[in-house]
Amino acid sequence: MIKVANAPVSYGVFELTIGRPGLPGPDDLVGAVAAAGYDGIDLGPLGFLGGGGELRRRLDGAGLDLAGGYVQLRFPEPAGLRDDLDVLEQTLDVFDAVRDRQPHWLPKPTLADAGGPERAANPGRGRDRADLRLDGSGWKRLAAGVTEAVGRCRARGYEPTFHHHACTYVEAPQEIERLLELTDVGLCLDTGHLLLGGGDPIRALSDWGPRVNHLQVKDIHLDVIERIVAERAPMMAVWERGAFCELATGDLDVDALLAAITGLRYDGWVVVEQDRLLGADSTFDAAAAAQARNRALLRERGW
Repeated sequence: MIKVANAPVSYGVFELTIGRPGLPGPDDLVGAVAAAGYDGIDLGPLGFLGGGGELRRRLDGAGLDLAGGYVQLRFPEPAGLRDDLDVLEQTLDVFDAVRDRQPHWLPKPTLADAGGPERAANPGRGRDRADLRLDGSGWKRLAAGVTEAVGRCRARGYEPTFHHHACTYVEAPQEIERLLELTDVGLCLDTGHLLLGGGDPIRALSDWGPRVNHLQVKDIHLDVIERIVAERAPMMAVWERGAFCELATGDLDVDALLAAITGLRYDGWVVVEQDRLLGADSTFDAAAAAQARNRALLRERGW
């Protein structure tokens, strides 16, 4: 069975935008997700949707489940990782507040590497810049860190997933392959970030299907991405230039993707994302309308 969720980042709310003017409040955002017909919502920045009883009441009132929560960790840096593991534990504390209301659809701890300054300045270059990749000892540290984080999640009853992400040490297909070789963590396949990193989502589902335990579906304008990569523009340019777009308006073959997912008999969350920044030409109302169209498109395809 598949359940379809949405995410705060689709409404301009993510870690780098908290505190900016013009962002929706949590009730308005949750209301928009529910009104569009989604089954669930991702957590977004820790604390944005509240914790404990507040989060539970908010989700109950909207009829939504919690699909998961994104946690970025400095896996190759043991000192930084210790602090980041505390954030992971705090995220799991939030999950605990809702786990008994959705025992068969537990939220996914969505782990991601934090990258470093050189990777942050070079989105998409993991595909062709060997000098930006981890060396053997770096991969050993990363794998050990992932194993530690996975163990903490499992000890608390949650099966995690790993999100390959632009501007990190697990971005390009060969880096994802290396992660899968060195760890037993499930994979959160993000169609937009995979295309940005030089991969093919349809081939990825064929090659890595048994390891995929979470899906984030976003469309992308590849011409915008290729200009950003060529210019060595930072990751912020991806959001500022609107590289991620509504489903079926970019270069993702949505119908082929849905067929491939169905062929896998995938059982889990599909989180629709359209990372965006809000501004004069991209308001909350416009974002909400776009996410309603995304949900309607999937419903038309039988999802």
